[in-house]
Amino acid sequence: MGKWTHLCYSGSFCCACRDKIATGSFDRKAKIWDVATGECLHTLIGHKMEINALSFDPHSMLLATGTMDNTAKLWDVEEGKEIFSLEGHRGEIVSLQFNTDGDKLMTASWDNTARIWDVCEGKCLMELIGHTAELSCAQFDITGDYCLTGSVDRTARLWDVNTGQCIETFRGHEDEVLDVCFNSTGNKLATAGMDGMARIYNVFTGACVALLQGHKNEVNIIKFNPQGNRIITASTDKTCRIWSVENGAELQVLEGHKDEIFSLAINYEGDTIITGSKDNTCRIWKDSKLVAAL
Repeated sequence: MGKWTHLCYSGSFCCACRDKIATGSFDRKAKIWDVATGECLHTLIGHKMEINALSFDPHSMLLATGTMDNTAKLWDVEEGKEIFSLEGHRGEIVSLQFNTDGDKLMTASWDNTARIWDVCEGKCLMELIGHTAELSCAQFDITGDYCLTGSVDRTARLWDVNTGQCIETFRGHEDEVLDVCFNSTGNKLATAGMDGMARIYNVFTGACVALLQGHKNEVNIIKFNPQGNRIITASTDKTCRIWSVENGAELQVLEGHKDEIFSLAINYEGDTIITGSKDNTCRIWKDSKLVAAL
């Protein structure tokens, strides 16, 4: 793996990356950008409060946004138009994600629950109840049969999407769990915490197989790269870090932001990382070794 270098774009509070980039902001708007030119293609207006989370569907046809107004919205990416407003949560929505097929969307809220929605009809299919405090994050595994939630109650929970039952509770963090993710095969999951630590777990045994230590403050975001051999974390300490999944070793620190990093996205090829910061910039980082080979 080569060193990562960056370009800097005007950005905002949360971001997502497919063949386009989406950003969400405190100004209650989301924007869709051309990844090659940085041109703004659409400005999405409709939410009544700040946008906390957003996600493209697997086909890059839909964008989901979640906000402090307790609602999520589905948007047509090509037209920039609202399709559905998803209502039912009793607290702000802080995380959302589509399943692999793109027919379901999961939202996580400060009302201590997650909800799974039918994307085609805009209806709630299931409410996941069990956490004892606000949720911070949620993610489907690659099959869409299982999902993972993280909470202020310092735990992550694995759920059966077909039954809504909690299968396993993952403990170990000494403070709030801020983010969770699966690897591409679904045999590992990772958690990031306010305690400044990140953890990698074996899904089948529930055992913690690696502890990632190095950030100087809370770890806000954690993601596996598409190949599954790297973990990327972003922190309040203004840095993004790349780790080896095999042994938990820190491989590189991405520095440049002047304030907390709140959002992180990786493209399908795994050679581009996008970070969004409280410094009002979005940085696009490229793996210099992979770029040089193109």
